[in-house]
Amino acid sequence: MPSSLVPQAMTFSLSRRTTILLSAGAVLLLALVLLLATFPVGWLKGRAERQLGERFGTAVRIGALERESGFSFSPVIRVADVHVPQQPWAGRGELAAIGLLRVRVPVLPLLVGRGDVDALTASDIRLNLVRAADGRANWRGGKDGDNDSDAGGGAGFAGVRIENAVIRYRDAVQRRAFTLSVTADPVAGLSARGRGTVDGAPVTLRVRGGAMAPGRPWPFEADIAGAALTMAAKGSMAAPLDTRALTFRVTARADDLKRIDRIIEAGLFGTQPVALAADVRRADGAWIVQSLTGTIGRSRLNGHISARKVDGRVKLDGDVRFAALDFEDLASDEGNARARALEQAEGLRLVPNTRINIGKIDRTDGRIGVRVDRILGGRRPSSLRDLSGVLHLDRRILTVEPLRIGLTRGAITGKVVVNQRDGQPAPRVTIALDMTGSSIAALVGGGEAGIDARMDARVRLTGVGSTVREAVGRSDGSIGIVARNGVLPAKIAALIGFDVGRGLLGRDEERATLRCAIVRLDMRGGTGTFAPLLIDTSASQTRGTGAVSFPNEAIAATLTGAPKKDALLVVPGYITARGTIREPEVVVPPQTKSVGNVLKAIGRAITGHDEVLATDADCATLGRKTIGR
Repeated sequence: MPSSLVPQAMTFSLSRRTTILLSAGAVLLLALVLLLATFPVGWLKGRAERQLGERFGTAVRIGALERESGFSFSPVIRVADVHVPQQPWAGRGELAAIGLLRVRVPVLPLLVGRGDVDALTASDIRLNLVRAADGRANWRGGKDGDNDSDAGGGAGFAGVRIENAVIRYRDAVQRRAFTLSVTADPVAGLSARGRGTVDGAPVTLRVRGGAMAPGRPWPFEADIAGAALTMAAKGSMAAPLDTRALTFRVTARADDLKRIDRIIEAGLFGTQPVALAADVRRADGAWIVQSLTGTIGRSRLNGHISARKVDGRVKLDGDVRFAALDFEDLASDEGNARARALEQAEGLRLVPNTRINIGKIDRTDGRIGVRVDRILGGRRPSSLRDLSGVLHLDRRILTVEPLRIGLTRGAITGKVVVNQRDGQPAPRVTIALDMTGSSIAALVGGGEAGIDARMDARVRLTGVGSTVREAVGRSDGSIGIVARNGVLPAKIAALIGFDVGRGLLGRDEERATLRCAIVRLDMRGGTGTFAPLLIDTSASQTRGTGAVSFPNEAIAATLTGAPKKDALLVVPGYITARGTIREPEVVVPPQTKSVGNVLKAIGRAITGHDEVLATDADCATLGRKTIGR
């Protein structure tokens, strides 16, 4: 063969091979497309049953799985007689039973990795949804129902028609149960009606949605109505039943904020009756509550808050402002009754019994600012006037800082830290508070007895407990109180120095100077030892030893005193202080008030026997050691 013919032969051979390969590829592709367009989906019934069974942790049965059209690139698949047995932990019966489900499956998008499925018809549906007290939910799937997912997408619902659907729902976590009858039509929209209970209170439910048009916002209304709870929401979603993107206005009334929380699951607490309203939006994975207004009991509030889920944790950010607040409004009737019963059993206490255990708040962090313009008096008058603080929560460490409590006179400032990060049963509580610029009269009504002075205090405590009272009852640290530059009746000043003569015979209108009253408690294990206990006046001085035991706040002190100038009649001895901080009792021992002791005092007065006189205490130095100023 001539050499000039070789390249031509090779070119001819390559072109022919390429043509054959391209033709074969086209035939295979056409065969694949034809296979997809005519594939007998019934072959997949067993696989579908297995996959659904793995998803829900039970043996799923499908009566029929078949195509409705012989040839189509968007075939309608008919699924009939589907039965999903209930998981054993959720009870007997079936999780789901579906008489007929028709879906459209676009074939060509499947070739490029898109698996969108459009539901067309669903009829004769029975769903039995259960959430157990331990949080397991049967609709989440898995053998234990613990497959947590952020569901809520509305894809595929725009053109669906739902007929004869009944949903039964039982939730042991939030103590609610509903039965709803549901219908849906692309033109007429969605309708759901039913009855149920929320924390034992009967309610009726209604949900109404507009036409289910694809690519258009979907308007909806939802109502819960009952004697104990009424809620109404009206707004729109980006797509039918797409709770990932929605905006609505909500109003709510209830006999207790906790009953509202049974619906919204925000971790709220029991209160007096509430009436609230807010604008709510969900976008980009965050819930945003704005224009929050309402009342709790006679307390009025407004604010805003947002909640965003990040790495499996809820991040909060917001501010709440009370124009007026009664702390008793922040407890239910049962809670207030328990507080009154505790008070009757134990008597009045200075340290509050506020619960601070945050062990259950294990997936929530964030910042909440709180402001109270006016604190309302509850069952008894209070020196508290206003309050402001910022709550920072970070993996079960709650820090309240800055914290300011306004008093009738002066203020309390500082911070409180509640640390339960390690999951211990009770948190470790650190209290660092300073009271400045107050007075005896403002705090304890001493002005009525003619006693008043500037008062400052310092608290540095660390203890373990589920309530503030319990933590202080196990605390180490110190408590310091200083009153100075005040006045008191001269008769009381004389009695402090055991000068019974001037205490009984002095003039009522005469006044003495209260130079200082200083109390420091060195705390160890909830017991505070006096170091010192001193009352220094222009006429006398009293010193004490003993201790105060928390949480019962019991006083056990011994007081001795002396006058600073010649006394009319000084009774030697001592007195004791018992009772509690709020209800102290002064006890005069028999030997102090005995006839012999009194006669001895009279004899000394007659003979002019010199008594040991007290001198002025160094109030400034003692004050700095006690409260740092």
